[in-house]
Amino acid sequence: MAMLLRPYRTSDRGAVYDICLRTGASGGDASSLVSDPTLFGDLWAGAYVDLEPEHATVLADGDDRAVGYVLAAADTLAFERRCETDWWPDAQARHPVGSGRTPLDQLLVALVHDPPSVDPDVVARYPSHLHIDLLPVAQRQGWGRRMVVRALELVGAAGSTGLHLGVDEANTAAHAFYERIGMELLGSDGSIRTYAATIPPGLPGSGVEAGD
Repeated sequence: MAMLLRPYRTSDRGAVYDICLRTGASGGDASSLVSDPTLFGDLWAGAYVDLEPEHATVLADGDDRAVGYVLAAADTLAFERRCETDWWPDAQARHPVGSGRTPLDQLLVALVHDPPSVDPDVVARYPSHLHIDLLPVAQRQGWGRRMVVRALELVGAAGSTGLHLGVDEANTAAHAFYERIGMELLGSDGSIRTYAATIPPGLPGSGVEAGD
C-alpha cells in the first residue's frame, strides 16, 4: 500500500482521534476499554492539532486517510501554559469529574482534570516533546523512524535543541523501537519511560537516519 508523510490538515482531526484510541492500550486497540471514545484524543492529540498544527505530521494511505501521526510541541513549557487556558478548561467541561462508566474512563477523566506536567530537568535539556502513533497497517515498514526524524526537523527549525517523549512501561515494542533508532533512555518513574534526542545545529535527528 502506497503511503506518504504530509502536513496535518484540519480534515484529519477525526482520523487522528481514531488512531489515538486504537493505539491507546500500550499500542493496542483501547476501543473496548472506554465508553467515551474521545477521551484518548482529548488527552493526547487534540491540543497539538488545535494549538500547534504546524508541528503535526500525518502518515496517509493511498486514499489520503491518516493511518499514523506524529505531533510535537516545540516549546513544552509554553505549550503547557497555553493548554491551561486554551485547552484544558473546555476538555474538563466535556469530561466532568466522576464521569465515565469504565475504570479506564475514570482514570482518563482524572488525568483531564489533573494533567501531568513535564519534569523540569528533562525540559531544560530537551525543550520539545512529541507523541507518535501508527495503526498496525503502517507498522514495521520504517515509517516510525521517518516520522520521528520529521518531528525533529520541524522543532529544530523552530529553534529547539532537543526533544523528549514518554512511553508506557508496558509498551515493550515501543521501548525496543526508540532504543533501536538511537534515542537516549533518560529513566523511568515506574510507569512511564522517558526517551530523548538532541538536535545539533545543522543535524536534525541526532544521527537518526530517515532512510531506515
